[in-house]
Amino acid sequence: MIAAEPREPERRPLAGVRAVEMGHVAAGPFAGMLLADLGADVVKVEPPTGDMMRGWAPIVTDETGESFSHNFASLNRNKRSVAADFKDPDDLRKVKGLIEAADIVVENYRPGVLGRFGLDYEQVSEGHRGLVYASISGFGQTGPYRNLGAFDVVTQAMSGMMSVTGTEEGEPVKAGVPIADFATGLYAVLTAVAYLPSVRETGRSIHLDTPMLDCMLAISALQTSEYWGSGKSPEMLGTRHPRNAPYQMFKARDRELAIAAGNEKLWIALCELLELPDLPTDPRFVSQPDRVANQVELESLLNARLAEKDADVWVAMLRERGIPVSPLNTFADILNDPAVVDSGLIREMAMPVARSVSTTVYPVRDGRGEPRLDLAPPRLGEHNDEVTEDWGVDVPADQGVA
Repeated sequence: MIAAEPREPERRPLAGVRAVEMGHVAAGPFAGMLLADLGADVVKVEPPTGDMMRGWAPIVTDETGESFSHNFASLNRNKRSVAADFKDPDDLRKVKGLIEAADIVVENYRPGVLGRFGLDYEQVSEGHRGLVYASISGFGQTGPYRNLGAFDVVTQAMSGMMSVTGTEEGEPVKAGVPIADFATGLYAVLTAVAYLPSVRETGRSIHLDTPMLDCMLAISALQTSEYWGSGKSPEMLGTRHPRNAPYQMFKARDRELAIAAGNEKLWIALCELLELPDLPTDPRFVSQPDRVANQVELESLLNARLAEKDADVWVAMLRERGIPVSPLNTFADILNDPAVVDSGLIREMAMPVARSVSTTVYPVRDGRGEPRLDLAPPRLGEHNDEVTEDWGVDVPADQGVA
């Protein structure tokens, strides 16, 4: 039997693409990391003090006293770092040189700030061979809100998302993850990658204005359509759904679990499992609209039966019948779930300081190879000289990017 030839490593989809990230905290760095995960050579340009997330806990410290942030590490793998003071003429010239050599720029400075240093789209795209310049901001590059400051919580409140997050009896609740930052980063990268082929072909640069507010409204399509269709703003429902029931959190004997019996077949199967044969013909619950209109009463009836057993028992029985269900997991629960561990999503990532740490890698599987994880999150300015040499950027004699 003839042995098969060794398989050549697959090129990552953005191999050969150069990207400059001028990002801080979350949305910009997340976008830059996505580009890097897909194979782009991403250079993170930071001020001499570094991205402020470098100071966010939890912090790991080695025996020499050097520290590094786990939060920073989670958004900055597979990148190289260049530290530059935009007020220093030599540093600024080198940053402009990096942008001249780049295919993509991602930035999330407040509108107008980079323009003061000659680094906004109009200034750096002039004479460029073809640049995709993605700007992430709270409220866009134009309009009356352009100069307002924005963080994730502000955008969640302003977009209306917080008005539908929480319970009727409680206060508005911020989503537990920075959804505005990450959704906007995803939109920015998706659009940048979509435009890159035509920009390379035509040589015509493009500026992508990516406002967090607009992206939040875009992912709120069901809520905005509900408002336009009914004339009423959607309201807080806790974990209940405005158009589907039973589709929420319930209480088993020991802890909560989510059940989504979202169609008639699943509803009948749930009633059979819970030995509640009268519910499908009860006038309050005959149709999906009926169940939605009376879901508080339905919740009480189902909770009374679910309280008889522990959540794990119900989960096994529900899954056996094909009814979507999950216990209410903590992150400790799900990150130690054997199915998640065995999936390859979680891998060990080298850290510049102390030991390696677990991280979630790029979650989309292509069947060709492992997700990229070849560069540890960088120390501040770790690649100053390396990047300028690799990218062919002129550097004044005896000076590096400070």
